[in-house]
Amino acid sequence: MDAFTLGDLIDVVGSPPLRLHTTPAGPDVPVTEVLLYDAHVPLAHAPGALLLAVGVRAADAGPLLRAAAEAGMTGVVVRGTDVPPGLPGEAEAHGVAVLAIDEDTAWHHVHLMLASAIGGQPAQGGGLADLFALADAIAAATGGATTLEDPRQRILAYSTVPGQPVDEGRRQGILGLQVPGSPENSEQYRSVFASIGPVRLPPLTAGDLPRLAIAVRAGGETLGSIWVVDGGTHAPDAEDTLTQGASTAALLLLRARAAQELTRHQNTDLLRRLLDGSADASAAAHRLGLDAVRVAAFMLDFAASAPDTERTSLRLLDVVRLQCEARNGRHACVLLDGVVYALLSVPGTRGPRERETVTVHQQHRQLAQDIVRRAGRSLRVPVRAALGGVVPDLSGVADSRADADVVLRLLHDALPVATVDEVRPRVTLLRLSEVMRERRELSVGAWRHVLAADAEHGTEYARTLVSWFDASCDVASAAKALSVHPNTCRYRLKQVGRQLGIDLDDADERLVLWLQLRALAGLSGVTPP
Repeated sequence: MDAFTLGDLIDVVGSPPLRLHTTPAGPDVPVTEVLLYDAHVPLAHAPGALLLAVGVRAADAGPLLRAAAEAGMTGVVVRGTDVPPGLPGEAEAHGVAVLAIDEDTAWHHVHLMLASAIGGQPAQGGGLADLFALADAIAAATGGATTLEDPRQRILAYSTVPGQPVDEGRRQGILGLQVPGSPENSEQYRSVFASIGPVRLPPLTAGDLPRLAIAVRAGGETLGSIWVVDGGTHAPDAEDTLTQGASTAALLLLRARAAQELTRHQNTDLLRRLLDGSADASAAAHRLGLDAVRVAAFMLDFAASAPDTERTSLRLLDVVRLQCEARNGRHACVLLDGVVYALLSVPGTRGPRERETVTVHQQHRQLAQDIVRRAGRSLRVPVRAALGGVVPDLSGVADSRADADVVLRLLHDALPVATVDEVRPRVTLLRLSEVMRERRELSVGAWRHVLAADAEHGTEYARTLVSWFDASCDVASAAKALSVHPNTCRYRLKQVGRQLGIDLDDADERLVLWLQLRALAGLSGVTPP
């Protein structure tokens, strides 16, 4: 790919935002990045860079041109419509291009605009990189170390301009990406969020520095805040810069939110296709960053109540999505036919990671249990959760979903959460019953005669047979399960042979009859039909 040039930059950004005054090396000179000038730090060697002359008047930019040339930079951007007559000549002498922006243009706006056009870090990194670039721009323009935070005092981005004074509060906040809490700190945040403009705040402790802060808002919604450390080096227009920075931050945060929602929508559509087996598994793995996974399915049980089904299901989707993302990072969740599905990642199952895999299985089950408990409490409707089998890659998502769907059918009040492995025998019987019902030759046989006799004469032959089969044909154990005398059990078994012509001495006959009564009739020797 050809290098991005100064001519490309002018074509992309255009005029009047950016005006080219002189280019000694021509328009084909490469442009690699955009840097902010800091008078307290020597220029680093940065071939191809554009230097934004923050804090330097155009009339005084001669020495900066020389320093930029020594650092291998392509050009310098000054602020002001009237460039001094001698400046282009100095630029020619040093072989450095001179560009200009309007006097009232904020440096952080210029930095973001040019960096995005060049395809540097802010453009490639998306919203997060843009926020870091904005923090650097505000720090350079105001003269104080800067942080951008969300409404919960979590640090989203922070400046990295060298040489600016910081205190322990900033260091601890950046290390944990969370502002340390205290009653005094909370009071300062209330003051910032109640103000419509920048607020100057005193230090909280003897070792802290003062702050200049402003709330970031859009349409009346508080999106976060910007905090600038005041180490005694603030620029005279620091408050104006911070106000402009808050406006830019609002746009970036809204854009990041929109991008997040777009990504979520795309992942949701991808999950739908994975669940029905129509997606390209390799492309999906690359997009979602997942290999081995299992499907978790969550469903409301409306038997006890009848709320707004659609609205309550959407609320369940929100609960599942929130809990999955809070516990395991980014996950795709989707609502399909009243069931909320989520993909849960599973590490490799071979070698030394086997113990870790067991732990992940436990975490998945605990996650499902927590969601069932939380959702049931907040939605006031019982919730069931089923975990499908683990599949080695995304091509098996449809199979794991099929497992989870079957498990959902087996759940009840006493068993609200289960994995497919925990109920494997019942899952197998249920799937066998589906196959047997579809095949005429598998669904015909003596079991229908047994059920017909019970229905006509009020006998309990079917339940007696299943109890006897389940007890390995031991009459005493079967009688105990049925709560009858062993002689009663023997009598019923003999009547089955005499009245219905079933040969209970034939092992194959017994096996088929037991399977049909359990799988097709759904009978158990312990639970009455």
